[in-house]
Amino acid sequence: MSLRFGIKTAQQHLSYPEILALWQQADAAPAIEHAWIFDHFMPLGAHPEGPCLEGWTLLAALAAQTRRLRLGLLVTGNTYRHPAVLANMAATVDIISGGRLDVGLGAGWYEREHHAYGIPLYPPGERIRRLQEACVMIRRLWKEPVVDFEGKYYQLHQARCEPKPLQQPAPPLLLGGRGEKLMLRVVAEQADIWNSPGDSVELYRHRSQVLDEHCIAIGRDPRTVERSVQLVLNQENPAETRDELREYIAIGATHLVLELRPPLQRDCIQLLVREVIAPLQAEFANESM
Repeated sequence: MSLRFGIKTAQQHLSYPEILALWQQADAAPAIEHAWIFDHFMPLGAHPEGPCLEGWTLLAALAAQTRRLRLGLLVTGNTYRHPAVLANMAATVDIISGGRLDVGLGAGWYEREHHAYGIPLYPPGERIRRLQEACVMIRRLWKEPVVDFEGKYYQLHQARCEPKPLQQPAPPLLLGGRGEKLMLRVVAEQADIWNSPGDSVELYRHRSQVLDEHCIAIGRDPRTVERSVQLVLNQENPAETRDELREYIAIGATHLVLELRPPLQRDCIQLLVREVIAPLQAEFANESM
């Protein structure tokens, strides 16, 4: 599978005009294939008081202001919205974008945010089982005219999602997570793309092998789950990011996300393409010949 490079602009401490400018610059750069924001209602880290635009409404605006990039949230917290509501939101954004949506989903994790907004944060195992039901239910809503669903955690009675997404049979699902026993089993069952945040190269290699084993156990070809990794672009030393990314590519990562964090250099998109993407594309194209 060929390398697919993208950007992530987590919208904390960034304004809408700043994010839009970055996405439109990326949209004009053919080497960048996809773009992502995150799904949080307040900034992560030590300063939650700063600005943080809501993810899905922002994504709809960015979908309307770009033409080529695939786009999504890396990743949507399943605990934040009922999956049937999310299915309708995603279908709408897929239509707005002209069929460019990748739906990133995760089990949910940020305790401070759940507490602040009064959103239940279930035990880890339950969150993962809820995610599994959500994936099944969302795909059914995208494909079937009327859905009845009786899960342990979610129920639907004559539910509809109209109009359907433009992408058929469905927009791709990217699942983010790294729990080896439960989460990677759900990834094997449901995901088109797997992203494991914050892993070292060795941990990523190990978890990718565990995912292979889960795929084989359920009769799925492991090669049908694309492997995704996310790194922060070092704007002062992009060669460091390029060298780190090379290690993940060498062990099978092909869906490659570079996060752009403020303070942003004025030419950070051009820097990313020139110093990271173009050299790696050339290097691995030569290796495959």
